[in-house]
Amino acid sequence: MPADLVIRNVRIVDGTGGPATDGDVAVEGGRITEVGTVTSAAANTTELNGNGRVLSPGFVDTHTHDDGALLAYPGLEFKVAQGCTSLVVGNCGFSAVPNRPGQQSSDGLLGKLGGDWTGVEGYRQAVHARKPAANAITLIGHNTMRQAVLGNEKRDPTPEELATMRGFVEQAMAEGACGFSTGLIYVPGRWSKTDEVIELATPAGEAGGIYATHMRNEGDRLLQAVEEAITVGRSSGCLVHISHHKAAGQPNWGLVDHSLALVDKANGEGADVTLDVYPYTAGSGRMIEYFNLDNVSVPLAEVIRLASCPAFPEYEGRMLVDIASEESTPIETIVRRILTAEKGDRTICIHFIIDEADIETNLRHPLMMVGSDGIPDLKGRPHPRLFGTFPRVLGEYVRKRGVLTLEEAVRRMTSLSCDRFGLVDRGRVALGQHADLVIFDPDTVIDTATYDDPKQEPTGIDWVIVNGQVTVDHGRHTGAGAGRLLSYRTDTATA
Repeated sequence: MPADLVIRNVRIVDGTGGPATDGDVAVEGGRITEVGTVTSAAANTTELNGNGRVLSPGFVDTHTHDDGALLAYPGLEFKVAQGCTSLVVGNCGFSAVPNRPGQQSSDGLLGKLGGDWTGVEGYRQAVHARKPAANAITLIGHNTMRQAVLGNEKRDPTPEELATMRGFVEQAMAEGACGFSTGLIYVPGRWSKTDEVIELATPAGEAGGIYATHMRNEGDRLLQAVEEAITVGRSSGCLVHISHHKAAGQPNWGLVDHSLALVDKANGEGADVTLDVYPYTAGSGRMIEYFNLDNVSVPLAEVIRLASCPAFPEYEGRMLVDIASEESTPIETIVRRILTAEKGDRTICIHFIIDEADIETNLRHPLMMVGSDGIPDLKGRPHPRLFGTFPRVLGEYVRKRGVLTLEEAVRRMTSLSCDRFGLVDRGRVALGQHADLVIFDPDTVIDTATYDDPKQEPTGIDWVIVNGQVTVDHGRHTGAGAGRLLSYRTDTATA
């Protein structure tokens, strides 16, 4: 059959980590049908001239909170503009399933999901109805399940409650979830003991799935938290994936060397642990999760900038220290004022807690993937990682600093991620693979989003193709809506 799409004159970086080759790529019915020299095409074939640009598999954002964005912002402009063609949702223990129709999600990450589904299959139907611009695959979140069954109570679940939550995981895995996630610094997950986490991870392990964790501590007890994650994997049978690996807080900088050594040791002893990182020195999340209002941490408050602040929108984009100075008010008082106000629990903050040297250490590790951890709250001034993560890796850490080769960076952002999260026939430029592709200029690609002006799309990306459909064309979003909610280790392109 004649090709629908031919991309000529490109430098093919195929996602395997192997050297680039020059050639063409042909696509028919959403799959790659030729790689090398495409000699002819039909009259109605769309042809793109890459002019020597790089063609690679589309990037996989392994750590997103786009569960609600797939419904609220199905164009996903902030992701596809970066070259992302697939997203992993349901991270940090918060997911769209099990859904409680009509109830506001209290985590501040997903928003009000709406819809009348309860499980993954219902969520899939709702996502497909919105025709998203990118593919996605979901984890099922511990915090969401625990909240549905126990509320935010600080206690162990009863055997019956534990069985109910385990049933949620079993159902989710049967319906195509890729695993079970935790956010053990967040309420209510922080109240759980390791045995509870193991019990709930076990059905995911029995299905060959992943335990993805925002660990219990990313600061002074980082190493103990890594050990707990490894223990959960060993006891449950799950693959382990450590989310946004970091050593938070200046006194802990450098600990990533030791935590990566723990991962390497565990893998050498038969474990199966991978990780992801975002290329920024600041994290972001719900501000209320980081403070004890009876004993506000001044050092933490002093490195916080406000992204979204519904109670005080005039504070958005400002550092707490500057607000406190301008108002001649103790910073602890500012923190309490914001968090105890109406809608104060929806405040999203940006905290500058990470060492640049640790980012480079992370990126050098061969099992380190890339995840934006962007929070798709488009009001206020979100963390620039929402718009800039993948071009920043390519422009800053590949081209400018040489931390990674281009081929290795692409491998981490494509085949490694697809293989880990069970995205079948994706992540490589090869015959029969789904045509999730990005064409970019390695000499100019860069993020333009900043903390002051974060909602800026990157430059240097020519085309983004999702399931064979041109989705971004030199900065223009086509509205192709070719994305799917995928199933773990199952080819659901025609579902």
